[in-house]
Amino acid sequence: MSSSVAELTLENLLYEKKGPIAYVTLNRPKVLNALNQATWENLHAAFEDVRDDPAIRGAILTGAGDKAFIAGADISEIAQITAVKAEKSSRYGQSVLDLVENLGKPVIAAINGFALGGGCETAMACTIRVAAESAKFGQPEVTLGILPGGGGTQRLPRLVGKGRALQLILSGEMISAQEAYRIGLVNEVVPAADLIPRCEAILKRILANAPIALKYSLEAVNKGLEASQSEGLALEASFFGLCAGTEDKNEGTQAFLKKRAPQFQGR
Repeated sequence: MSSSVAELTLENLLYEKKGPIAYVTLNRPKVLNALNQATWENLHAAFEDVRDDPAIRGAILTGAGDKAFIAGADISEIAQITAVKAEKSSRYGQSVLDLVENLGKPVIAAINGFALGGGCETAMACTIRVAAESAKFGQPEVTLGILPGGGGTQRLPRLVGKGRALQLILSGEMISAQEAYRIGLVNEVVPAADLIPRCEAILKRILANAPIALKYSLEAVNKGLEASQSEGLALEASFFGLCAGTEDKNEGTQAFLKKRAPQFQGR
């Protein structure tokens, strides 16, 4: 991948920008890209940069090596953690994943191996999840005497339903990429060699559309899931009105009527 390396220096991540796409790669392959505090802080810094760089319109998140996306939390840290620090750590991880989920730009998880515990939670915060055929998923926290602390008890039932979520959370069992696809945890399963190209293809298709419309579509879905249907519909109508006042709406409708490709400016 030929790309311009961002000015951001991150100890546990590779962070690159290529055109309108940022590539965020967990880079701790010796420990299967496990999430320690420093890695959470790196993720926060990287996604703040993705959010704030107007030239970047979307991101692909993956793990280094061919074994793991993110195999979970750093157990050596958890083994020593106190109750007070554990709650603080949980809230910090949740805030990082809230940033990813509500970035205003699409983030695609390219799940290249184990996505367990905090890895599964990180994938669930992304806009779309594409898995390699060898990927494995699970929330094994109960086997360690804890429970998911990075949003797993909240995002998993919203994605796959209460019953399936509880089975995964309470059993701690690991499931295949094919089973994750069957229950709706991932959008697609592809051969490992096709993983990044497929994620790029999906993202480029999304990025051909109007930036403001994409931002408000993401916000309408995310906020609408936390509200009643009537509140969500009111939010949708207000965003529809905001989009209707943009130059992009004028461009999109005129391009359609004149049978040409639109040239969106994000205005």
